[in-house]
Amino acid sequence: MSTNFSADFPLFVSAGDILTDLVRMRDAQWVSHPGGAGWNVARAVARLGVPSACAGALGLDCFSDVLWNASAAAGLDMRFLQRVERAPLLAIVHETQPPAYFFIGEASADLAFDPELLPEGWEKAVQWAHFGGISLARQPLGATLATLAAELRARGVKISFDPNYRNLMEHGYRPMLETMAALADLIKVSDEDLRCLFRTDEASAIEALRTMNPDAALLVTRGASAATLFVGGETIEASPPRVEVVDTVGAGDASIGGLLFSLMRRPHEGWRQHLSFALAAGAAACRYAGAHSPTVDEVAALLLDA
Repeated sequence: MSTNFSADFPLFVSAGDILTDLVRMRDAQWVSHPGGAGWNVARAVARLGVPSACAGALGLDCFSDVLWNASAAAGLDMRFLQRVERAPLLAIVHETQPPAYFFIGEASADLAFDPELLPEGWEKAVQWAHFGGISLARQPLGATLATLAAELRARGVKISFDPNYRNLMEHGYRPMLETMAALADLIKVSDEDLRCLFRTDEASAIEALRTMNPDAALLVTRGASAATLFVGGETIEASPPRVEVVDTVGAGDASIGGLLFSLMRRPHEGWRQHLSFALAAGAAACRYAGAHSPTVDEVAALLLDA
C-alpha cells in the first residue's frame, strides 16, 4: 500500500469496468463516450451524495484523459484511479438497435490494476464495495478483483455484485459467477442477464442464482416491467415510474447505484422503500441520452409523482 494516508476516504468503492464506448453513428462516423458499468455505478452513487471512488487502471492516451477528467468532474476520489503505459480498453458499439459490440484491449490498461497501490487505510472507511461487469471475465484482473472482494468481505465490508452480462462471459464464466455470488450481500441482475447466464427460463435461473447464496438480497429488474426483490425470505415486487424514455443506457447502473445509496443514506427505511428509490433512479436515468446519473431531487420528484 502507498503511504498517502487520509481519514477522508470514500464510503463506497466500485471496482470494475472503466472503458471507452466507441459508438458508430453513421457509416464512418464514431462518437466516444467514457463509460463502463463499474464507473457508471460509482458516478451514480457520487451524484446522489455519497463519497465514492472507482478503483481501476487507465492508460496515458486521449481516451483515458477523457475518463480521468470525467471522473474528477463527477467528484470521484482520484486516488483510486491508477495510470499505466498501456493501450486503453475500448468497447466498439457498431450497432445500437439492438446493441452489437466487441471489445479491443487484449493487454490494455485495465488489466494492470493493483490494489496494493491504493491509499493506505481506505478499507477501514468503506461501507459497500461493488463488483461486476466484464472486469471479472478478463484475466488477470478478474482474479485480482475476486481476491479483493473476499478480503473486503472478511473485514466486514458489504459486497454488491452485478454480473451485467456481456458476450465475454459466454464461455468459462460460471466459476466466477459462483465465487462472486457467494461473497455478495446484494446481487442485482436483469431478466436479460438471467437468460444469458443460465440459458433457461427465468424462474429456474432465479432459483439457480439464489442457491449460490440464499442469504444475499437479490434484485431482478425487467426494464419498464415490475422488478422483484428477494430478501430475508420476503418477495417484494414494484414497478418503475413511467417516464418518457430517451434511451436506457446506464439505467441498470443507476438502479443499483440508487439502491446502494438508499441502503447507506436511508437505513431507517424498509426494503420496499429501498426498492422504490432504486427503480426511480433507473427511470430517471432513462430520461436523458447516455449514462445519466440522476440527482436525489430527480429521484424524489418521480417518487412523489408515483
